[in-house]
Order: sequence, then structure tokens, then C-alpha cells
Amino acid sequence: MITLELQEVEIDHCIECGGIWLDAGELEMLLGEPQKAHHLIDSFKTDNKSTEKLRRCPICMKKMRKIIVGSSKPVLLIDKCRRGDGLWFDKGELQDIFERAQLDKENKIQKLLADMFGSEQNNDKQ
Repeated sequence: MITLELQEVEIDHCIECGGIWLDAGELEMLLGEPQKAHHLIDSFKTDNKSTEKLRRCPICMKKMRKIIVGSSKPVLLIDKCRRGDGLWFDKGELQDIFERAQLDKENKIQKLLADMFGSEQNNDKQ
């Protein structure tokens, strides 16, 4: 993984799979609006029925939980460390969260993510 900085938040990016790791608290910092960030994070619910392979946390190496983000369809699942070390976003999922939650009305973060990771991140979802 390589570490990149986006709006003073360190983003760990896997160059092999395109995934993104955010340490605990970094999603809130990236969102920039604490109240909206907490509302989004409070909407996270554990998905005990997912058949997706469980990913290991890059910090503690324990298997993470599959988390349902929001209530929109199709369901968006991300991975969350059971110890609270952070969140894993598969390729394109972080951008998808910003789109679904409409937290980045001026698209500043979307544009920065596209510049950092290329436009294929967004094109994969189309």
C-alpha cells in the first residue's frame, strides 16, 4: 500500500486492488462536517448475512465485519475493523458513499479522489 494525503487526511491506497484504508476518525475528517459524518457513521449496520469474503484488518490482522452503509439500493457493503482500527473501501466504494450520502455538494472530494485514483474509479460503477 502507498500513503497519499487528501485534505490533510492520510489515505492508504492498495495499488494492486485499488482499495482504500482509512484509520479510525479519518472518514469524519475527510467528510469535514462532523454532524453529517456522525449521522452517516451511525447509519452503519453489521451485515451478518453477507457471503462476501471477510477481509483482514491491515492493523490488527483480525477478520473485519461487513457493514451496510445507509439504506439506499443496491446495498453498499464496506469492511470495518472489529477493534475499531478503521475502515476498508474496495475500489470505488469511498466515492460511492460520497455520491449516495450527498455530503460533497461541491464535488471537491470527488474531484480530488478522481485526480488521485483516476476516473476509472467512477467508471467502474456505471
